[in-house]
Amino acid sequence: MRFRLSPFAALLAAGTLAASAQTSSHLANLRQITSGGQNAESYWSPDGKRLVFQSTRDGRECDQIYLMKADGSDVRMVSTGKGRTTCAYFLADGKRIVYASTHEGGDTCPPPADRSKGYVWPIYATYDIFLATDTGKILKKLTDTKGYDAEATVNWKTGRIVYTSLAGGDLDLWSMKSDGSAKRQLTSLAGYDGGAVWSRDGKKLVWRAMHPNNPESLATYNTFLARDLVSPMKMEIFIGDADGKNARQITNFGCASFAPTFTPDGKRILFASNKHKCDTHNFELYLMKLDGSGLEQVTEFGGFTSFPEFSPDGRKLAFTSSHQAKGRYEFNIFVADWK
Repeated sequence: MRFRLSPFAALLAAGTLAASAQTSSHLANLRQITSGGQNAESYWSPDGKRLVFQSTRDGRECDQIYLMKADGSDVRMVSTGKGRTTCAYFLADGKRIVYASTHEGGDTCPPPADRSKGYVWPIYATYDIFLATDTGKILKKLTDTKGYDAEATVNWKTGRIVYTSLAGGDLDLWSMKSDGSAKRQLTSLAGYDGGAVWSRDGKKLVWRAMHPNNPESLATYNTFLARDLVSPMKMEIFIGDADGKNARQITNFGCASFAPTFTPDGKRILFASNKHKCDTHNFELYLMKLDGSGLEQVTEFGGFTSFPEFSPDGRKLAFTSSHQAKGRYEFNIFVADWK
């Protein structure tokens, strides 16, 4: 395995290439808008004309942040080109973005995770969240505590950012204003909380979590965390209020579920899971109600599919998939009409 892979590229590499595509009646006019490299986590601009995403390409050893038009044209890097980056998102003005980067910890890519103990994600302590223009100029460092700060998304109505941080000693959800002020810790249960996304009205959050439920699993989690690692293969979807209250688990698959997002009407959740092949690296998109009922499989690509996000007008869906990949280490961004 080439260690330059991002965590999700490693998931793809460990699996098989995608089979011929099958989709539910929700998707139409499927279009692949990147070709080659490792492209993931594409998120829309407020006007629906652009996408910001992370990619390992152009001979680089790890992910940087890029912008492109919604048809895949005019691709340009907007991060520093140093260190490793992840999880970029537009602010409501469409002229600024936030993303996490390790560049202040060094110009080179941080070392890969030691997977001798199994599949793990690195939680790099040098990750911090930065505010930048859409041309790449860094305006402000928004987090500055020791340890991991990343996985930021923005609610365009309230202007608040939700992210995952070790600021409180564990991997919890936090929120802050777009200038980095008014930081609030939203979750506090032992374990990992991350990948959070707001509902469009800013009243609810949905996220992935792994909360150890016995002393042995808690000890394992803490051992990994002390080494800046987390094991992601047993995660469930949680939902709660915007302030973290009334949090509740809404899946119980005993598998890995990631990348949840609310449908534009706020009544359902679209997410990625390997529940159909638990403990494998094959992920598809699923749809469910806010209480976890009404589960429906949306894709059947046969490989790795994740990171769905609806366009601002709710008419399109962007996501990452290994569908039609030409090599084990390739995954691309797709856009489809949502019905």
